[in-house]
Amino acid sequence: MKTSQEGLKREVGVWGLSANIVNIMVGAGIFVLPAIISETMGASGVLAYLFCGLLIALVMLCFAEAGSKITQSGGGYAYVEKAFGPFMGLVVAVFYIVAGVFSIAAVSNALIEILGTAVPLFKISGVRIGTLFLLFFGLAGLNIMGIKQGIGLVKLNTLAKLLPLILLISFGWKDVAWGNLSWQTEPTVSNLGSASLVLFFAFMGGDSGLQIGGEIKTPHKTIPRAIFIAISFVVVLYILIQLVAQGVLGNALPGFKEAPLGEAAGLIFGPIGFSLFFVGAGISMFGMLSGEILNTPRTIFRLSRDGIFPVKKLASVHHRFKTPHFAILCYAGMGFTMASIGGFQTLAAIAASSLLTSYLIVSLSIIGLRRKKEYKNIGFEIPFGFTVPVLSAGVILYFLSNLSGMELSRIFILTGFLALIYFSGKSIKKWRQRNQ
Repeated sequence: MKTSQEGLKREVGVWGLSANIVNIMVGAGIFVLPAIISETMGASGVLAYLFCGLLIALVMLCFAEAGSKITQSGGGYAYVEKAFGPFMGLVVAVFYIVAGVFSIAAVSNALIEILGTAVPLFKISGVRIGTLFLLFFGLAGLNIMGIKQGIGLVKLNTLAKLLPLILLISFGWKDVAWGNLSWQTEPTVSNLGSASLVLFFAFMGGDSGLQIGGEIKTPHKTIPRAIFIAISFVVVLYILIQLVAQGVLGNALPGFKEAPLGEAAGLIFGPIGFSLFFVGAGISMFGMLSGEILNTPRTIFRLSRDGIFPVKKLASVHHRFKTPHFAILCYAGMGFTMASIGGFQTLAAIAASSLLTSYLIVSLSIIGLRRKKEYKNIGFEIPFGFTVPVLSAGVILYFLSNLSGMELSRIFILTGFLALIYFSGKSIKKWRQRNQ
């Protein structure tokens, strides 16, 4: 088995990476999205999915090119660090880690709430903390045992979370009233913009799967193919789900914001339908957790290898399993701590805006990478020159402009704090070297 320069095993192929991307993108949000989109656009909501699919494709094309050129771990951090240097790389890495930690903390608590609804025992504080511990460190242990085991669980979770959705699509057409799919009013640009602001976040996250770059087979071919497969599949899946939900529930769909797919499944499958999607939402959350604990530790590992994180242990590779075991344990520990404490909702707002900012910098990194001789004529290259990176950056700037002033100020504060730490650290290091 081929090993990367980082000492990691390259065992992830096209289908494993595709599943990894789909697993993160298709989260629990899809179980409530149809009602939100229907409220804004009615039966014409499929246009918003097509539009957002095109927008996220522009962004992911940038990741495809960068990932085919930079074949080490770290995803967006690695791409930006090579294009713009260590500080910008650090900014992107911290944004990824912050977004990841708050996301897994929120999702793990939501998963415990689902368990508590079915079994009240999980609502007891001690049982809740114990379950969170087993959840985080059980997943960490499995991922330490090897990338093959980690990606294997992701594949299984992806199939499990897709099964109820595919069943809904397959059997739902018999209950579709085709009149419910006719456009009663023409969609407006304003409505499309409002729906897109919601939907774009439902398409985000697939780039997280690229953080395992040091463990992907022939990444210059695998990454572009996997991204194309995953994005195409998710767009088609989302459109079909919206059509079935709209066709079955019609004008009543916006009234079921808490569980629109559960309501549709109840009409299609009877009483067992709602239970099926209740379980499906839990599986989807667990799948997201397994994917994040597989992916994000690779960025922590790479930061430590590059000397940006001062803890050398985080750059260690397990002598037997060839996985970044300390980085995995560190990330699981952060997620468990934040999930146990709770009360992180205010900080969780940073997550989405942090990812958007990272997307912007990665899109621009394509321009930086193409200007470097060592990356010319290597890997996949987006056609039409700089058109796609510039359009991708424009899309991200549009979505950033719709964030609140508070959310934007948090980004600037966090970036300023990182700059203070980074450049202070460099100054102290130079001073010590001069005085030795």
